[in-house]
Amino acid sequence: MDSLDSRILDLLREDGRASYHELGQKIGLSASAVKRRVDRMTEDGVIRGFTVLTDPEAVGHGTEAYVELFCRGIVGPNELRRILTGIPEVIEATTVTGQADALVTLRAKDTRHLELALEKVRSPQQVDSTRSAIVLSRLIERRGQ
Repeated sequence: MDSLDSRILDLLREDGRASYHELGQKIGLSASAVKRRVDRMTEDGVIRGFTVLTDPEAVGHGTEAYVELFCRGIVGPNELRRILTGIPEVIEATTVTGQADALVTLRAKDTRHLELALEKVRSPQQVDSTRSAIVLSRLIERRGQ
């Protein structure tokens, strides 16, 4: 990656729908040169995909919570992934250091829906307990960087 690739990525983060022509005009390259660079960055795994970001409240999922997950015994990442993949309210899950085994982000319609989602997270026998915090305000969000 060079400085032009970095600039293309910055512009795509600002407007993922920008055309190759628009991007090229901003950095002094032809549309075909920009396309070749984007294709190469995609093939190399620098760009992992293209997506649409929605406002959770606008689509009816305005309640969000961070859940620390504590397991019984040793449960590996693949097993945790298997357990959590089947729960649609789980929008992100990571293994972490510290007392918890994983940190899970849930998104739900309201607190009742959140409670049902938490029950799904707690139900597998490998899960010992959870500790939750409901998000009140999102102060900074830098997804995709």
